[in-house]
Amino acid sequence: MKISYNWLNDYIDLTGFSIEKITEIMTDLGLEVAGFEKVESVRGALKGIVIGEVISCGKHPNADKLSVTTVNIGEEALLNIVCGAPNVAAGQKVPVATIGTTLYSPEGEAWTIKKGLIRGEASEGMICAEDELGLGASHEGIMVLPAEVKVGTLAKDYFEIETDIVIDVDLTPNRSDATSHLGVAFDLAAYLKVNEGHSGELKMPEMDSYKQDDSAMSIGVKVEDYEACPRYSGVSISGIEIKDSPVWMQNRLKAIGVKPISNIVDITNYILHEFGQPLHAFDADKIPGGQIRVKSLKADTKFITLDGVERKLSSEDLMICGDDSIGLCIAGVYGGIDSGVTASTKNIFLESAHFAAKSVRKTSMNHLLRTDAAMVFEKGSDPSITVLAMKRAATLIREFAGGKISSDIIDVYPEPIEPAKVKVRFDFVDRLIGIQLEKTKLLEIFQALKMEVLEENDDYLIISIPTNKADVTREVDVIEEILRIYGLNNVPIPEKVSVSVAPGMRKENYRIRKYLSEYLSAQSFYEAMSLSLTRSKKYEELSVMKREDFVFVNNTSNVQLDILRPEMMFSALENLSYNQNRQQRDLLMYEFGKSYQMDQGKVNENEYLTIFGMGQTAEKSWKNPEPAQFDYYLLKTHVQNILLKMNIGEVAIDSTNDDRFEYGTSWLYRNKEIAKLGKVNKTLLGGFGIKNDVFYAEIDFERLVAFSEEQMNVAEISKFPGVSRDLALVIDKALKFEEIRDLGFKTIKKSLKSLDLFDVYDNEKQLGEGKISYAISLKFEDVNKTLKDKEVDKLMQKFIQRLEQNLHVKVRK
Repeated sequence: MKISYNWLNDYIDLTGFSIEKITEIMTDLGLEVAGFEKVESVRGALKGIVIGEVISCGKHPNADKLSVTTVNIGEEALLNIVCGAPNVAAGQKVPVATIGTTLYSPEGEAWTIKKGLIRGEASEGMICAEDELGLGASHEGIMVLPAEVKVGTLAKDYFEIETDIVIDVDLTPNRSDATSHLGVAFDLAAYLKVNEGHSGELKMPEMDSYKQDDSAMSIGVKVEDYEACPRYSGVSISGIEIKDSPVWMQNRLKAIGVKPISNIVDITNYILHEFGQPLHAFDADKIPGGQIRVKSLKADTKFITLDGVERKLSSEDLMICGDDSIGLCIAGVYGGIDSGVTASTKNIFLESAHFAAKSVRKTSMNHLLRTDAAMVFEKGSDPSITVLAMKRAATLIREFAGGKISSDIIDVYPEPIEPAKVKVRFDFVDRLIGIQLEKTKLLEIFQALKMEVLEENDDYLIISIPTNKADVTREVDVIEEILRIYGLNNVPIPEKVSVSVAPGMRKENYRIRKYLSEYLSAQSFYEAMSLSLTRSKKYEELSVMKREDFVFVNNTSNVQLDILRPEMMFSALENLSYNQNRQQRDLLMYEFGKSYQMDQGKVNENEYLTIFGMGQTAEKSWKNPEPAQFDYYLLKTHVQNILLKMNIGEVAIDSTNDDRFEYGTSWLYRNKEIAKLGKVNKTLLGGFGIKNDVFYAEIDFERLVAFSEEQMNVAEISKFPGVSRDLALVIDKALKFEEIRDLGFKTIKKSLKSLDLFDVYDNEKQLGEGKISYAISLKFEDVNKTLKDKEVDKLMQKFIQRLEQNLHVKVRK
């Protein structure tokens, strides 16, 4: 939000306070100042430009298109000026740039007027066109001013050029009371009165001249949705003339970055930034049936807004309609293309309403229309000032557009919004602020804030909160208001601060992330960080998820990124695709992130660790001319290592039925899936333009943390040598190695140290249809003794017997 210092001074006398002091106070008040800068309504402020009179004008002896003039600028000597304008003539009053004056081109390039010869004739200045002064775009000739203008008048005074300081305020959403210059002035007045001996008086805008001229034009109003529109005020004004607004008003608006358009539009914008009350002016002759209806329309009703865009309305969008229920304006957000004020408008209906913040925000975000009016309503406009602001605007319109107020004030307000009443306990104030404030000081602050004391007690006060403070509804909110005005810097910092640290038993997720990141980074993986926002269109194209599972967001900066990511794989594939398109094809990556899905009207938010990659695991070198490819088994190793490092107990391993994979594995702990990995299917890879095979693992981070054991059990390394045995097995291809391994540990129990698969032989001609050969290695060990061959042979025989009986495995001998 931008605040004009000159505009602020219209309401509060800031004499004696530097701009640095004012901005420091504003920041203390919660109106954080990001910076301030000097601005001029015309660049250079017409410094060095004076009003002169052309005394004589003749043809240049050496140039047909140039004239030689003498000009009086109020000094003893006349100036000789060579001028190329076709309309220069003796007797004209003209703006003259004197020697040393800096002018600016329309592109902003500076150049300086110098004394010199032009085709042999001396020239001691320049008679200016409006574009050369920055006062317009015309370059058809010099500016000719009215004859009554006094010679020697400074151009900056004649053209009412203003130099201002614009303060850039980072306004927080809770400051609905400070969305305008009067709101900021009110805050400053309260602070200065309490802390700086200021009178605290505000010079309110003049409205005493408001009066109804006739009743020639009456527009009816019917509000059909009081919840979305608690108050609707309006008045009709006839016989206006559309023209430029006064220069002083244009200067105020330009200073804060609002482009002047016409008197009516400028006045409504001026009131918005003066009072914080949005207004809308309708061409009264374009209101069907002379009746305003405030209502919602059917979903998908088409409506063309002022910017020429056709929009489909939601059934929740509040509309301002004519008597035929055809939309004229999106209430509180944006006008329609056919109902606004144009150059031919003669009669207007001026709307000043209070729309519910929730309703306006939904509509504004739904249509991505972030107008100044919408942002004021979203914070919570003041329902008590609709008529006041409208009277101020009507007074200005009558003064600068020549209209007549031609109706009674319409004010539909069936259930007035009452000021909130809050109980404020003295001991709670002292406890929250940290010092004891005298009751008289509190009363002084409440008086400065126009908070009426309804009840006064030895222990507490009952306070009435002004309706412009929509966010002040609780005792702590009132205490925040007290502290703002009292001054946070006036609260002394304790010399001693005591902190009690209690040991916690909970697991700290950020430490676990760091722990696992260090492991993966040490294994040559790079960490990826992706946006949680993504494109619903991509998911719909690849038919991965249903639309009802998406969590949609209104993203004003990029409408394509319209949902929160419902799963993590697409982020991984986008990362791989991005790098592949930049000649990086050997990639090992991991990411910690969250996914978001709708489930029965609620948003499910889950955190994952994903590990993925493609290509080679290392760069080629003379020592390693053929680096290994990143594959399923390498990724599986890393997943198992992570489960081991997190001290997860015995997990069950099964194939995954995830459609995103061609094949894959799932790890389950306590019947809940904790991790899965697989080879990404070709359809998804094609959707992202990825040419290499991609292997992807997804670990449920929340379950990983929850299931990890705090203590790890370790055993002493055996002092006795182990014994190894190998077996060659012919099995059905459908049999999983995990089943063989599990059977081994159940059969042999304590003595079996490990059971590993070291070779796979696939030849159906030799082995039989549907058969495959596994070569497995078993290692035996006893921590108490050296195992004898007979003992191991007995254990092996028992295991072979179980293999043949339970799994129908044939042992090759």
